[in-house]
Amino acid sequence: MYFSIRHLTKFLYSSQVSESMMETRMHPRSDQNQRCLTFHLSVSPRCRVFSYRDHLANHVHHFDIPGMHGQLVIVAESLVEVQPAAPIPAFLAPDAWNDLDAMVEQGDYWEMLLPSEFTTPTPALDALAAELNVRRRDDPLMVLHQLNQQIYEYFDYKPKSTHVDSLIDLALSTKAGVCQDFAHVMTTLVRSKLRIPCRYVSGYLFHGESDMDRSISSATHAWVEVLLPQLGWVGFDPTNWLVVGDRHIRTAIGRDYADVPPTHGIFRGRADSQLTVAVRVTPSLSTPSLDQELPVPEDWSILVEKATQLPEQPPPPTRQQQMAQQQQEKP
Repeated sequence: MYFSIRHLTKFLYSSQVSESMMETRMHPRSDQNQRCLTFHLSVSPRCRVFSYRDHLANHVHHFDIPGMHGQLVIVAESLVEVQPAAPIPAFLAPDAWNDLDAMVEQGDYWEMLLPSEFTTPTPALDALAAELNVRRRDDPLMVLHQLNQQIYEYFDYKPKSTHVDSLIDLALSTKAGVCQDFAHVMTTLVRSKLRIPCRYVSGYLFHGESDMDRSISSATHAWVEVLLPQLGWVGFDPTNWLVVGDRHIRTAIGRDYADVPPTHGIFRGRADSQLTVAVRVTPSLSTPSLDQELPVPEDWSILVEKATQLPEQPPPPTRQQQMAQQQQEKP
């Protein structure tokens, strides 16, 4: 299966800013069962874009826009080939815990075992772990399958109930959140209570007409990957109670959201910024030919056209308004 992905991000500033510096992590990875065939990043105002790979092999693009501007628009376009994922069993062998500990001891997984900015255990998390009976029992895979379901059932999916910088206690206190919160809660439980390496994954999820997903199709998605003997890194999506398969497209992996935000940057100026994001994932059975453009959803061109329009500027003051302002400024 092939997926064409278009990811639009727009920052609209309340007044002109003099410089914007930005990093993006929107380039899908080429590993496991997926391969990124093409990727293109467009930025407006136009600028030179640089790229590198971080220590976890995530693609990072960065740029600097000097000069006055009232908005920043980023459009990422990619074509990804995804192979069918290997089936994941319901359980492992009886001695899987011993095999897991031996594998962890021989490898370098400390980053995915220790607490991080958004995956630090709290008393509220300890209470949830006790309520859900999250501990080493049965075998690792059986416990993870159950935990994936428990988080799905325990929390309501509620957009805008949390923010990108919300800690897990907010979702725990309201029993509601978005995919980022569910991934952080599961990661924290797996690391602290089960002592299994677990990493945060950002990316996209294709929503088919027959799929019963809770997450919205017009945004990025997040899930977790857990290290298991014989299977390697296995993905779990607690937002939708799924074992990660060929509908999930991975862009970046890290300890938590702080390591892999789609955009991260600063601007110079006194202004508020308004963020708009739109995502479109379109499947196809074969790759488009070289002289054929990626398929464009019918409403996508409207979104891009609106995003790239310059902000409306107030009309210049009349002579009478200028004189009135000058009178007000006099001591």
